[in-house]
Formats: sequence, C-alpha cells, structure tokens
Amino acid sequence: MTPIVRALRTADRADAEAFADVRRGALPFMVSTAESLLHDATSAPAEAHYQQLVAEADGEVIGTVQLGIAHDSHAPGQGYLNVYVHPEHVRRGAGGLLVRAAEERLAAVGATRLLSWVLDTPDNRAFAERRGYTSSRSAHFLRLDLAKGTLPSVQSPPPDVELHTAADFADDPRPLFDLDAETVADEPSDLDAEFDDYEQWVAQTYRHPLLDHDLSTVVLVDGTPAAFTAVRTDGRNRYFTGMTGTARAFRGRGLAKLAKNDSLHRARAAGYTEAFTGNDAGNGPMIAINKWFGYEVCATEVRHVRELG
Repeated sequence: MTPIVRALRTADRADAEAFADVRRGALPFMVSTAESLLHDATSAPAEAHYQQLVAEADGEVIGTVQLGIAHDSHAPGQGYLNVYVHPEHVRRGAGGLLVRAAEERLAAVGATRLLSWVLDTPDNRAFAERRGYTSSRSAHFLRLDLAKGTLPSVQSPPPDVELHTAADFADDPRPLFDLDAETVADEPSDLDAEFDDYEQWVAQTYRHPLLDHDLSTVVLVDGTPAAFTAVRTDGRNRYFTGMTGTARAFRGRGLAKLAKNDSLHRARAAGYTEAFTGNDAGNGPMIAINKWFGYEVCATEVRHVRELG
C-alpha cells in the first residue's frame, strides 16, 4: 500500500509511541520517548511553526518528520526538516512524501532556506541531492560503553569550585539559562541561535521530560555557575549529553571535563549502560574532551541545505 502522510495525533499516546519507535530505529544513538515528542508538540511557540508528521502504510507508522522555523535565528526564513524512515521500511516512498509535505508547509509560512540533517551514507546523501539539497557541515554521534568502559578517575574539584546538579536550581533556574545562552551563542553551526526568552527556555528546555535534572552537573566557581553538562535519559539504560559548555570567563580550566566526568560516574552508578553525545565535526576542543573519556564515533550526519526560489 502507498504510504500516506498525516499529522501526529498528539491526543493519541500510541501514535506518539509509534513515532518514537521509528526515531529509535533510525537513530539508535538518540534518546526519544512518547513523552518527549508530546512535550515538543505542546511547548513550541507559535512563531516556530513546529509540526510533527508521520508516514503511515497499512495502518503502521513507518516514517517521521519534524519541521519548523528557526525563530531564534537572526536570519529570517530559516526552515528545517529532519526526515527519518524506519530501516525495515525504506524504499517504499515514505521519505519522499514526507520531504514534499514538509517543504510545502515550510514554504507556506515563509521559509526561504531549508536545512536538513542527513545520515552520512551513500543512499541518504543521494536521496537529499536528488531533491535539490547540497551538503554543508557535518556532525558526529559518539558512543561510550558505560557498563564495560573505563572512565577517568573521579576528580576532586579545586577549593573555589563546587559541583551541583540542575535539580539544585529548581527554585530559580535563571542562572542556568544565562549559562546555556552564552555557550549556545558560541557553538559552531551554520544556523545561528540566540536564547532571549527565559520563560520559553524554562518550558522547552528546563522542564523537558528527557532532561535529567539529577544527572546534569553544574560547576560553580566562587558561587557563580561557570560550566555545565546537560543530560537527557530515557529512564531505562540510555544517557545522552545534549550540551556541555563553559562560560567565556572560565574557559581553559578543565571545568567542562570536571562536569562531564562527575555526571558520567553518577550515571553509571545509577545503572545507565550506554552514553551517547553529538559533536560538530569542527568543534575540536569538545571532540578532544570526548575522546579523553573514551567516546568513539558511531555515526555521522551531514547538514544539507536547499535555497527556495
């Protein structure tokens, strides 16, 4: 049966579970749950034009796309679409249908440039190129065996440094917002971003169901938040570092390593067996830190870009 494309049914938990199953099958190094998908759908601001679509065949969800406008970018009209088809259902036309549907929706809300992450395989790159997309920057997924791997020994912080968790900021997470905003602004990317809406950040990021407040480590220097590692977990065995960063005034002191090492040791003690992270291919300092921990590249994605006429 030819697949059809429709919107995710946000009132139907089974539909969200099916969406998450496709994402886990296509991207086994990412953390995805039904709760996180529903949260994304309900917390996105109107100006993001965020949508989640599925491709369905014979009553089964076999492909997905998440799309929207990068409303926090200085450049207007920056649209994005990330399409994934379950490995057991490729070459059935689902991917092409999802791309066309997403492009139509993005063009209708003013997108002039489209960006899409594509797994770095010959088939996937050819799929994107046939549809007018050209390759841009790339990023790696990395994996660390927490169950059997050897972590660096636990480090004692210097006298002026304290280790806390994101949970310690539950009453007032604004210091974490300020730290996140500064580090994101310096992150290598072909799509700039600026965090300037604190309430939106609280709703979308700090209260995100995947963010593990207890395993996310925050480093304080003389009481000032200086570095952090934000961790997402699936509540089962998978741990994913969403962002690790250091404020500009505190760089060069090894604080990012300190935060990440503390979090990884506590994650292993909590029973997590696999740790994943992602790195822009041009982010040499962070790649070096992850290699120091024993992470190894397990997959690569390449950002592809299409300019709309």
